[in-house]
Parts: sequence; C-alpha cells; structure tokens
Amino acid sequence: MSVTAQHPLNPAAGQPSAPKSSLWKQSFLRLRKNKMAMLGLGVLIFIFLLCFIGPFFSPYSSGKVDAGLIKAPPSLKHWLGTDQLGRDILTRLMQAGRISLTVGLASMVLSVLIGSVLGILAGFYRGVVDQVIMRVADVLMTIPELPMLFIMGAVLSEWKVPSDYRLYIVMIMLSLVGWPGLARMVRSQILGLREREFIQAADALGLRDRRKLFYHLLPNTIPLLIVVATLRVGGAIIGESTLSYFGLGVVPPTASWGNMIDAANSLIDFQKRPWLWAPPGFAIFITVIAVNLLGDGLRDAMDPKMKSR
Repeated sequence: MSVTAQHPLNPAAGQPSAPKSSLWKQSFLRLRKNKMAMLGLGVLIFIFLLCFIGPFFSPYSSGKVDAGLIKAPPSLKHWLGTDQLGRDILTRLMQAGRISLTVGLASMVLSVLIGSVLGILAGFYRGVVDQVIMRVADVLMTIPELPMLFIMGAVLSEWKVPSDYRLYIVMIMLSLVGWPGLARMVRSQILGLREREFIQAADALGLRDRRKLFYHLLPNTIPLLIVVATLRVGGAIIGESTLSYFGLGVVPPTASWGNMIDAANSLIDFQKRPWLWAPPGFAIFITVIAVNLLGDGLRDAMDPKMKSR
C-alpha cells in the first residue's frame, strides 16, 4: 500500500494554499524596494550616530574658549573652523544636533500622543465631545504656526525662563501646534472604522469603551500615525531652528543648529566666514530632506493607494 504525499489544500478552492504575509512584513518589503526611502534612512542613521556618539571622540567636546582661534577658517586641526569664541565648529555641530534631534523627536511624540488620543475620542463618541475637540483644533489651525510660536517664544523671553527649562518648554510649544492636523486625520479614520463589523461584534460582546478604543481602533491607525510622526519630525526641527535663530528657543550656552546660525549675524560673517553658518544650515537641510524621503517611503509602503502618480 503506497502512501501518496499530499500538499496542503485550500478548503474553499481545492488549491494549494499560499503562505500569508503580515501587513508589516509586506510594508517592510515595499519600503526596502524604495531606493530614495532607504537613502533617507541611511542618512538619518549616519546623522544620529554622528550627533550622539561623535562628540565622545572629539578632543574639543569640553567647549573650552580659545581667544587665539576666534573665527579661524577650516584647517587640519579644526575641520570646519572655529566660532566667535574659538570653539571647534564640528564638535559644536554634533552637540547641537543632539539638541535639535531630541527636540524634534520629543515634540513629535507629544503631538502624536495628544492628537491620536483626542482624534480617537472625537471620532468614537462624536456629539458634544467631537464638537469641543474639533472646534479647539479649528481655532488652533486658523492661526499660522510660525507666528504662534513667535508669540509663545516672546512670552517665554519676557518671563525670563531659565535656559535649562527652555528646552522642555520648546518641546511642549511645538507639540501644541502640531496635534490639531493629526487629530483630524485620526478622527476621519475612526469614523469609518467604528462602523466596521469587528466593532459591531465588540458591541455585541459588551466590551468596554476603553478596550474598543485602545485594543481595536487604535492599532488600525498605527500606519497613519507612523507616517505622520515621521514627517512631523522634520517640521519640528525647522520650528526649533527658527525659534532659536530669532533667540526665542534654545539659547546659548546650549547649542542648537538654529542658534549656531544666529551667531553669524553680521554681514561680514555672512560674506567672509561661511564656515560659521553653512554647516548648521546644511545639517538642517539634509536632515529634513532625509526625514521627508523616509516619510514619503513609509506612506507609500503602508498604503500603496496613496502613492502619487
């Protein structure tokens, strides 16, 4: 009696069943095929390593002032020259990157938390809750983001907030102006998801609202949150740099890319000493471009239907 090897069959069609792949695995494979997104990811990894690990290998990490090397041009000893206090610009650039990237990431996390929670509550409960949250979001969205940041920064300067606390306040400021748009997008997704069969089944089972919100609805918005969060980092870095450039954000002696550019505030420095402002300007430019490339790649990978033709 011979035994014939059998292949696993699909009961419905009687055909060999194809191995199933998860959404995350499919998205990762699509992302890997996007060369521009991979380039952006590689650049971001390099920038993070340079800013968070690089200063440990620099002999100038102490920030010692050297009056004999004030605004010295690039040399073998100081690859990017020195600033107005004789400090090594390359080391300052890496240390400033820590601050700018930390502010960008922290404000992104705060804005995503606020926007996602308020968006879920507005879309799920609707009624008075929806009206209150969305009207507050509408008011904030009618005010241009940059002037609002200038006003809040000017208030901080008037109150003489210590520099040690300004960094955290800047993070909160950037998150407060970043959550309304995200809350609207999450709300629109929740309005569609709450009518799906799995939510109706959860209602029939008598599950609590908290379980339906955070165990069933929130996971379905994660692809959107990842894409928006990635793109939000670039906007937060630009916002922090702008505030610091005008002296309303992170202030010296704490270094950020924005206040490094602000240090070259004379026409002579701008024309004759580009090493004072070009490196932080290029760092902001390349970081934001890399973040946007990665964000666009994540958007296309998470939802191919959103890919622009």
